[in-house]
Amino acid sequence: MAPYESDDAQGAERGEEARSGRRTAARYAVPVAVVGVAAATIGLVPALADSGDPDLPRITAQQLIQKIAASDVQQLSGTVKVGTDLGLPDLGGLGSGITSGMTRGAGSGSAADPQARLTELVTGTHTLRVAADGPDRQKLSLVEQGAEYSVIHNGKDVWGYDSKSHQVSHGTAPVGKDRRAEPPATPKDFADEALKSVDDTTSVTVDGTVHVAGRDAYKLLIKPRQSGTTVGAISIAVDARTGMPLKFTLTPKSGGAAVLDAGFTEVSFARPAASTFAFTPPEGAKVTEREDAPGKGADRPGKGLEGIQGKGLEGAAGPTVLGKGWTSIATFDTGAKGGLPTGAKGGDAAGFLGSLGEKVSGRFGKGTVFSTRLVNALITDNGKVYAGAVTKDALVKAADAGK
Repeated sequence: MAPYESDDAQGAERGEEARSGRRTAARYAVPVAVVGVAAATIGLVPALADSGDPDLPRITAQQLIQKIAASDVQQLSGTVKVGTDLGLPDLGGLGSGITSGMTRGAGSGSAADPQARLTELVTGTHTLRVAADGPDRQKLSLVEQGAEYSVIHNGKDVWGYDSKSHQVSHGTAPVGKDRRAEPPATPKDFADEALKSVDDTTSVTVDGTVHVAGRDAYKLLIKPRQSGTTVGAISIAVDARTGMPLKFTLTPKSGGAAVLDAGFTEVSFARPAASTFAFTPPEGAKVTEREDAPGKGADRPGKGLEGIQGKGLEGAAGPTVLGKGWTSIATFDTGAKGGLPTGAKGGDAAGFLGSLGEKVSGRFGKGTVFSTRLVNALITDNGKVYAGAVTKDALVKAADAGK
């Protein structure tokens, strides 16, 4: 039986119930270029299992979202595969230089600093091993060919270890309301980001059932109702028993492969061994102490992804969000005249990047638009940046309005 949407009046009436029932999600710095929007209004949609998929009880979209909100998985371990395909060109060493420039000032300069290393998740395909035992113990390992990078949170300590460079980064865990940290870059992290804002810009339905990592799951389908966005749909596979998201897939409106596909290939909800979170710097390793920002979650696993939102650009202020929902646009001033930010070393880098963009003009003046399969970014010649999962025309319109 195909899924169907409830009428608008019924969805609006029950949307308020979902707001009050949804647990506040832990906020991680998920890249704007990857997620692009905050989503989700409630369409009350019963779904039956598709042929060949798990035969699960009927559930509405509202009930499934409430199930996610009520999920409180404290112990888990597993393997997550994360693939990101923004359609970016291979910049080779230049790409590394740009990433370094975006995170300069935020990290310690160590090859083991989470704020630098975890930016790697925004491109390519990666295999992660994750483990958690309550709010005080988490571990994430980025598995590479012949090497491994790990972030370990154990009590008050947060360690980063890069086996390739034999470097260690050490800091202290955040306290107070930011104390709890969940494994970053998991389907739950992305789902929390997509579901944290509830409004009328989105259709949410239950789209049948599926098996993920050997578990029975419901499929939650999120689609924009607004025009002007480059987002096609978001699909979240939700564990039928625990309510924890097991897989997150974001596809662009233009079609083709997913822009972001993050899902468990193996998962267990048994308590990991205590030794999983034990860490002592290996003999001969270079240990760098990070300067933490108490109360700001400076060393929360996953915090390093914040760099690509613009805060890590040298001289840039934090972004301001224009609009709402799927057509929201982040804007900030780099303080750099001439169009391209100066965070990356060398004028050659700026010149090369400029050749990849499309020159545009409007009442705001002149600028360059950089496009991917999901996100577009306009950098004006007076140093302002407008970026979002929106069309090029939407960016020019926003720049004209804010000139």
